Amino acid sequence: MKRIGIDVGGTNTDAVLIDGERVAATIKTATTADVTSGIRTALAGVLERSGEDAAAIDAVMIGTTHFTNAVVQRRELEPVATLRIGLPASRSLGPFVDWPDDLRGHVCGAVHAVEGGHEYDGRPLVALDEKAIAQAGRAIRAAGFTAVAVAAIFSPLTGINEERAEEILLQEAPDCTVTLSHRIGRLGLLERENAALLNASLGALAKKTTNAFREALAGSGLEARLYLTQNDGTVLLAEQAQRYPVFSFASGPTNSMRGAAFLSRRQDAMVVDVGGTTADVGMLQAGFPREANNVIEVGGVRTLFRMPDLVSIGLGGGSMVDFAAGAIGPASTGYELTTRARVFGGPDLTATDLAVAAGLIDLGERGRVADLFAADVKRMLGVARAMAAEVVDRMKIAAGGVPVLAVGGGAFLIPDDLPGASEVIRVEHAAVANAVGAAIAQVSGECDQVFTGLARDDLLAEATRIATERAVAGGADRATIKTVEVEDLPLAYLPGNAVRARVRVVGDIAA
Repeated sequence: MKRIGIDVGGTNTDAVLIDGERVAATIKTATTADVTSGIRTALAGVLERSGEDAAAIDAVMIGTTHFTNAVVQRRELEPVATLRIGLPASRSLGPFVDWPDDLRGHVCGAVHAVEGGHEYDGRPLVALDEKAIAQAGRAIRAAGFTAVAVAAIFSPLTGINEERAEEILLQEAPDCTVTLSHRIGRLGLLERENAALLNASLGALAKKTTNAFREALAGSGLEARLYLTQNDGTVLLAEQAQRYPVFSFASGPTNSMRGAAFLSRRQDAMVVDVGGTTADVGMLQAGFPREANNVIEVGGVRTLFRMPDLVSIGLGGGSMVDFAAGAIGPASTGYELTTRARVFGGPDLTATDLAVAAGLIDLGERGRVADLFAADVKRMLGVARAMAAEVVDRMKIAAGGVPVLAVGGGAFLIPDDLPGASEVIRVEHAAVANAVGAAIAQVSGECDQVFTGLARDDLLAEATRIATERAVAGGADRATIKTVEVEDLPLAYLPGNAVRARVRVVGDIAA
């Protein structure tokens, strides 16, 4: 199978073509302001370098920061009508209670609350008020909202209230797109609701973005299936991914981690991915990124859903250097590196300039940084070393050294003698590990919910079935699906032998 992987970063858009297990061609181009023209350039370049005909490509996988950036920058967000199912218990803390004021102003459209929800043991809290839901649906339609988020108390235990609410809402407001919180988040009403609200607010942008990607493929003569990368190191068919844009949050670093595992043939290691603006650090476990089990803030909003356990610092090839302050970053030239860095004739001193002056890489014109004192260069590269060492230490779970995979276009900033590392491993094609990770990605399916009244073997079998069906719906070949993660946690405070089961499966993309 021939696949093209593309990763759109803040500085560069990288593309690779993989034929089976072989990296056939790679290219690194500057990210463009409209993103899609950069993708077209990358597609054309990688096809030309490989000599492959566009018709021979089976699939294209794209990783994008579009959706994360939209939340962080407060742009292209759709106002959301919220339906909270949980009266009277949830009256005191309503939706958006802990949101930054500016983001709330963009996303908060209307808030409706109705009776319903469940107790912690799965019993109905009160009867679901279907008449109130229908009334809310009519109000939503009259107000012109097309994005709706529904969250019910303890819906991960049983999602029947949310699913029934969706049916009623679509009867009353058929033009709406409804996000159900139990299909995204985990236990914890506010954080799960927040994730659903963010997802709903990105619906229009997700549709616009995926359509633009399709146009980019068509403009390049490609008729291949389009997939978008997810933050668990896998991909989903664009049609599915467009429904859940929040699952692409932090997909760039996970692409790099999966690519690092593929290129190094290492399944367990720490990955330091140094781009143009940031360095992202995470742990590989069995070839996949370690997931965070705690609350993750996105744009100042507390969420609780699947996210990689990552730490990011402002260290990259485009990071600005301040000799006087002895600091590197967090300000960066971003995708303007090739016009603003001194080695390219620009006015700004960057980490790339330091590396060129020290002879670590050969880029631009070294003579443009010949005036830098060697002692100053060495001192600032020491600052970069200390920044990397500190974040590696934070991510370790044991005192000893761990193998570190240095990837990304700015990997030259990671020294071989990095404190906390048993060894620093460098691999071929490390600069485009993110695109490699996108290209080799499999399709995943996950089930994370509470089961009651079932024996352990039965509940794990049911969770596996649910996860498998979700993987198949996302474009996986059923025959290749395997279970990669199983977790079951008995909930002693719940009656009925309640167990939280989390099962994740992966499979190759269907031919």
